[in-house]
Amino acid sequence: MPRAGTGPDFIEALARGLEVIAAFRPARPAMSLTDVATATGLARPTARRILLTLEELGYVRAGDGGFALTPRVLELGVAYVRSTSLWDVARPHMERLVERTNESSSIAQLDGSDIVYVARVAVPKIVGLSVQIGTRFPALVTSLGKVLLAALPTEELERVLEQPTRSGLTPRWRPDREQRDAELREVRARGWALTDEQLALGIRSVAAPVRDGTGAVVASINVNTHAAETPVDHLLDVHLPLLLQTAGEISADFARLDTVPHLVRPAAS
Repeated sequence: MPRAGTGPDFIEALARGLEVIAAFRPARPAMSLTDVATATGLARPTARRILLTLEELGYVRAGDGGFALTPRVLELGVAYVRSTSLWDVARPHMERLVERTNESSSIAQLDGSDIVYVARVAVPKIVGLSVQIGTRFPALVTSLGKVLLAALPTEELERVLEQPTRSGLTPRWRPDREQRDAELREVRARGWALTDEQLALGIRSVAAPVRDGTGAVVASINVNTHAAETPVDHLLDVHLPLLLQTAGEISADFARLDTVPHLVRPAAS
């Protein structure tokens, strides 16, 4: 019984193999050859060849109760889950945050002493600096960068900040070491960071950390506003709680990814 494909590149044998895997259900974890053939509409000889191929590959095992899937089938789902990017995980949460605040939100990661924007959901507002994916700014004068720098061990922080910025920008705020350390201690203690026109006039934002399943900070997320439109009190009282909630939700999704089991195939002897 041929499977209907979408064109000349459709591989019918692959489609049949996936149908056999999908035929196993919680109500029927083990099936006989006849059961598989009936469930998939395949001829018994075809179903048998597919089952034996899957058995040889380690996806199916044969026993007294018939054929059953093995845990290796999980690899098919894990391959998707583990290939999911930061943007894929964060996007729905960022979109809800932007809808609730009516302000732009971005995610950034460290690259030397700069931050680089890796995800962004924007609203059509005029701000002093153009931001898009790949834009870089000096980390120390951005809320996103302060969060990331505050998470670094002391030695690594010094090494990172010794590197010159590649952003091409000269920030308005140029603290000495004592001011810098005091700022980062405060960020570390409260769990979020504020920047108020330290990068450029009109730029005011608040940021929070995004963590993986181990609790390590892997990125930061912000709400960005125009200083003339959004007072600091409004940013902290209204937008910050929503931002912290969003950062927690994104971090929780990363933690769930880390709970997906890792399957290791034994080395060939």
